Amino acid sequence: MDKRVRRNTELSYAFEPAKKPVLRVDQGERFVVETEDNLTGRVRSEKDLPTDSHLEPFSGYSPPKHNPMSGPIWVKGAHNGDILEVSIEKIVPADHGISCIFPGIGPMCDSMKWPELAGPYTKVIRHIPGPSGDTSDGKAVYNEKIEWDLRPFVGTIGVAAEYEVHSSLLGQGPWGGNWDCRDIAPPNRLLLPCFHEGGLLYLGDVHAGQGDAEWMGTADEVRAEVTLSCRVIKNRSIPYARIVREDAIISICSDKPLEEAIRRATLYLMEWMIDEYRFTPKDAYIVISANPDFRVNVYQMVLNCPGLSYTAGALLPKKYLAAPR
Repeated sequence: MDKRVRRNTELSYAFEPAKKPVLRVDQGERFVVETEDNLTGRVRSEKDLPTDSHLEPFSGYSPPKHNPMSGPIWVKGAHNGDILEVSIEKIVPADHGISCIFPGIGPMCDSMKWPELAGPYTKVIRHIPGPSGDTSDGKAVYNEKIEWDLRPFVGTIGVAAEYEVHSSLLGQGPWGGNWDCRDIAPPNRLLLPCFHEGGLLYLGDVHAGQGDAEWMGTADEVRAEVTLSCRVIKNRSIPYARIVREDAIISICSDKPLEEAIRRATLYLMEWMIDEYRFTPKDAYIVISANPDFRVNVYQMVLNCPGLSYTAGALLPKKYLAAPR
C-alpha cells in the first residue's frame, strides 16, 4: 500500500524549512497526499459565503491563512544544489468543488455595470466520474445546460526556500508557490531547485479545473487525493522551476507586471534550450520568435490581489528539441 498523508494531518500555511516532516519517502516511491481545499473546508455549500467573518479564524491573519498545504515531505537523497523532480501521477478530486466571488478581489470587484459581481457569492460545481470510474477524468456539472471535462492540477506546490519563509497564499519564487498552473498535472513532471536536505516538499490547493489567468481569483476549488513520486537530479541547478510534459517543455516564472513574467519565463526557456538541447543562442532566439508552435501561457493573473504576482509559462514542443546533453 502506498504511503499516505491524511487530510487530518496538521496543515501548513507557509513553506517552512524548520517544520518536522509529515512523511519520508525514497526516490521513486509512490505516495498519496489527501489535500484540503483553498479555504480549509470553511465553504461547503452555497449558503457559506466567502466573507472574513465566515472564514475566521483563517481570515484573521496578514496574509490570510488560505491555500493550506500538506508537508513537508522529505525525499531521501535530496540536498541543497540538487533538483527535485516531482512526478504528478494521478489527481482524484472530491465529488464537488466551490468557486467564490470574494469582496474586493478580482477585476470586477468595483464594477458599476454589473454590481452583483462585487460578491460575496458561492457556486458549488458538481463532479461526476469518468471512464476510469473516478473523477480523475470525470465531468464538472455547472448546471443542467453547462458541463466540461475535469482537468485537475495542483495549485500550490514547492519546496522550502533557502532562508526566507513564504506564505502558501502569496509566496512565489524559483522554489515554487501559489502558481495555479494547469500544467502541474498528470502525467507531467515538475522540476524544483532544492535548498535543504530532503527537499522539503509542500503541496495543496488542488483545482478541479480553471480557465487561463483564473480571472476572478478562484477556480473550481476542491479537496483531492494526489498521487506522486519524486527523484533527485544531483548537482544540477536551474534558475526557476520547470515542467516537462510528454509533448513539450515549459519554463515558468511569477512576476509583475505580466510582461516581466513573460520575459523571464522566455529567457529561462532559452537557457534550457541552449544548455541542454544544443541550440546556439541565435537559433534559440529565432526559433522562439518565428516558430508558430511556441506558446506563452498565462496561468494566473488575479487583478486586485495585493502581493500576488502573475504566473506565465513559455512552452516549446519537444519535436523541435535535439537529444539533451
